[in-house]
Amino acid sequence: MMENNVTDRFIWNHAANPHGVLLLTHGAGLLMDAPFMERVTKALVEVGITVARFEFAYMAKRRRTGKKAPPPRADKLCVEFLHVIEALAEHDELPRNIPLLIGGKSMGGRIAAMVASNELLDIAVRGIVCLGYPFHPQGKSEPEFWRLETLQQSILPVLICQGERDAFGWWDEIDPIELPEQVQIKWITDGSHDLGPTGKSPATMKSNVADAANHVEVFARTLA
Repeated sequence: MMENNVTDRFIWNHAANPHGVLLLTHGAGLLMDAPFMERVTKALVEVGITVARFEFAYMAKRRRTGKKAPPPRADKLCVEFLHVIEALAEHDELPRNIPLLIGGKSMGGRIAAMVASNELLDIAVRGIVCLGYPFHPQGKSEPEFWRLETLQQSILPVLICQGERDAFGWWDEIDPIELPEQVQIKWITDGSHDLGPTGKSPATMKSNVADAANHVEVFARTLA
C-alpha cells in the first residue's frame, strides 16, 4: 500500500529518483485522497514523479464538517492556488533542481491552466497537467459553453490527458479544434472523465491510469 506523508496542507508521495514534481489538486467534488487521486498518485510515483496533493479550502471544510458545498468562483480558486504554490516553494520536502508542474483532476486542472496565465505565477513552475479537462459542462457542448480561452492564454506548456469518451469533451468534439502549439492532448483509450474504460474495452482502469502517468513522465522530461 502506498504510504502518504501528510505535512501541513500537503500529502506528499515521493518517487525514489524523481525527475519531476507535480502539485496536484482535486476535481469539484473529490477529496484529495479520493480513490481516483490515490490511483493516479501511485502510478505517477512509480514512473518517477513526486506528487504533492492539496485541497482547496472549500473541500477541506467539507472534510471537517461533512457538509457539501459548491466550489467558489474560479477567480477565487486561482488566488488560492497561487498561495499554495508559494507555500510549496518554501516547503522542506520539495525536491530542487527538477521541473515543478502544477495540475489537477477536471476543475483542478482547469484552475491550474488559468493560473498559468497569471503574471504572479512563480517562475519555477514549468508546465501544467490536466487530468480530464472540462472543455465544456456536461451536456452543454454549444460554442458559448466552451472553455478554450484558458488554454489559449497559457504561457506555459500544457499536457491534457483526456478520455476518448469524456462527457466534458470527447475526441470527436476536440479533434476539429485548433489549439495553441503549447497545448498537447494525449487520448486515453475508451476513457471516461475519470479515465476508466467501458467493460467492452481491452483497456482497464489500471492500464489507462498508467498510460496517463507515462505521458506526464515524458512531459516532465521535456521540461528539464
